[in-house]
Formats: sequence, structure tokens, C-alpha cells
Amino acid sequence: MAAGRAFVVLIVLCSLPVQPLQACATKKRLVPAMFVFGDSLVDVGNNNHLPSVNNSCKANYPPYGVDYPGHSPTGRFSNGHNLADQLAQQLGFDESPPPFLSLKNAMARRFSRLTSTGGINFASGGSGLLNTTGGSKCGGQVVSMAEQVGNFKSLVRAWASKKPKRKHRAAAVADLISNSLVFISVGSNDLFEYSDLLADPNHDPNVTRNDAAFLQGLVHLYAAYVKDLYAAGATKFSVVSPSLIGCCPSQRKIANESNDMDVSGCFSTANSLSMQLYPMINSMLQNLSEKELPGMKYSLGDATGMARYILGQTPPNNFTTTDRPCCGSKDYGDTGCNTSVPLCGYRKSFFFWDRYHPTEAASAITATELFSGNETYVHPVNVQQLVASRP
Repeated sequence: MAAGRAFVVLIVLCSLPVQPLQACATKKRLVPAMFVFGDSLVDVGNNNHLPSVNNSCKANYPPYGVDYPGHSPTGRFSNGHNLADQLAQQLGFDESPPPFLSLKNAMARRFSRLTSTGGINFASGGSGLLNTTGGSKCGGQVVSMAEQVGNFKSLVRAWASKKPKRKHRAAAVADLISNSLVFISVGSNDLFEYSDLLADPNHDPNVTRNDAAFLQGLVHLYAAYVKDLYAAGATKFSVVSPSLIGCCPSQRKIANESNDMDVSGCFSTANSLSMQLYPMINSMLQNLSEKELPGMKYSLGDATGMARYILGQTPPNNFTTTDRPCCGSKDYGDTGCNTSVPLCGYRKSFFFWDRYHPTEAASAITATELFSGNETYVHPVNVQQLVASRP
């Protein structure tokens, strides 16, 4: 997800105890590398290197990063570490691998570099499954999922074809990729833009609405990207579904203005799309693993189920504020997150950092659930079980 219009994933299980993530993280690396794809929930700075993208889709200015080591912004849409970092920590890394666009071409093509960096992060805030997603909202073309996957495939080919000892190198590359984890968080921005159009009072009433066809198109693209990654050698996929996007502060404002509000004060139309999409992604992954892609294994996090759980708690177990952002003015954080607006006093008690993204505390709980949760919200296996399986 990204800034602008893209970006929250209410993926948190608040009945779990909050604990410092580093205390959970294992010291031994459980996979040789991690490759990250998706949107602003997992972007660690790729958008910093896109000069045409506006500030709404960047996070390289204060107070972003206020709780990150060094207390400085890095391009993460969070007050500290984000979900990619925190899952990486569970896997034994210090944080997410570096952003692809921060690497010089020659450095990125060095296969040996992966042993030190632990992989590459290709995610771009504002991007989506559709190539058009994020472009107009972000003031320029973000790195779409198609481009992210294409960048990965190009690198794999380059790593495998380098001389000398080409055959030996190709085998080493194949072994590393098949034993590494592919982590994907994408789709929320596509839903944001589609639901925003539906809520626009000026939209063309003659345009026929077909939610099922729209969602099926997203799933078709998702399957194609998974197949491309598999063809490049990936076998282990950790996937997070888009959450109840209608419950982020920006969408709550739309719900209030459009009178399309559910019992939790969330944008009902947007949440309906999220709830329809999750079982479609689940069926798609199951079909690929059982029928089309031999040896493919996956772990799917049910973000909508996690969100429904926390919103049903009175009061929330870990968060005192779940409907307003920590950074931003007015109830919905309308002015965005910057140095001109106040911060909340205790960030760990807020679920939302800005109008779209979770706080470090919220995403830390999600990472723990994805890594070691039971089958309630992650299945058919959790990430810990997934990476322990043989390719």
C-alpha cells in the first residue's frame, strides 16, 4: 500500500501479547534470503529514488521514522520498522533487505551480495496489481507489481548466467531462490482507487458497476505474478491479503461523507471488496499449489479476519485508539503526516500511524501472527512452518 490512497492494512491480532519483536526474533537465519514485493506496507525506500513521485507517496521526511533506529526517515511509511522489517526479524535478519532502487546496477547483479544483505526489497508505495494503480495519485509512475516481478526475473537471469563456472553458478542460484522466502503484500491500492471512484458523487452513473469482474481481474493478475516468480525459481510464498481498507482514517471520512458506514464507522463499500477478495486469493493459491505449480508452498494471512476480530473488541486489548491516526490533524488526519501536525503522546497505544498505515506496534503483532500463529488467521501453515519445509 502506499501513501496517497493506498495503505493501511488492519492486519493485527490484538488478543496477542505485545512484546518487543527483537525478543521474538531468532538469531539464526531461517532462510538464506527474503524477497519482498508489494506496496507501502512493505516499501523500505524504493520510492525515495523515484523523482517524479510526490510527497504523498514518499516517507523520506519527518516525523516518519521517529522511532526507527537513529530517529530518522528512511522511506518506510511508519514511525519505525514496518511489516517487512518485522517479519524479516522473525526470520533472523536485522530488518528487511535493502530497497532494489538503492542498489547500483552492478551491485544488484552481484549474486554474492545476497549472502550479506539477505535478499532484496522490490516494493513500491502506491503500487498495485494493476499497472495503472498509483500513477495518478502519486504524481508519477510508481513501480507496479509487473515491474517489480520483472526486475526480480532479470536479476535471477543475470546471476545465473555470469561467467566463470556458469553451470555451477546456475545451480547455486536455483538452490538459494528455492530455499528463500517470497513475501507479498499487494492489492489494497487497487481496492482504494476502485472504491474511491464508487464513492465519488460525480462519477458517471451510466457506467455499469461489476465488482465481481473487477476482483476476478485482480486475482488473475495475482496468479500470473506468482507463476512468474515460480518460473524464476521461487517455491515458498508468504502472502498477506488486503485488509478491511474501509476502516483506515481516510476511508472513515469517506464513509461519513457518503453515508455508507458500517456498524464500526468504516466505509462499507471498501470493506465489502476486501472481504470478497480474500477467499478468491485463497482459492487461487490453493489451486496453484495443488494443480499447476509442483512444489509450490504458501502461507496466507487473513487480514480481514484479523481486522474483524480487533474491531469487535471492547475495549481493544492493546490499542486505546483504533479510528484516528497518531500523526495528523483533525479526526481523520486530513492534513497528512508532517512536521506541522502534532504527534500522539503514546504511539504504542495507537493502531494507525497516519491516515493509511499502521504503527510499528500494530505491524509487530501482525508479523508475530504471520510467523507463528495458528490456523485461525494464517493457513494452511504459518511462515515458520513454511520455511522449515523442503522445497
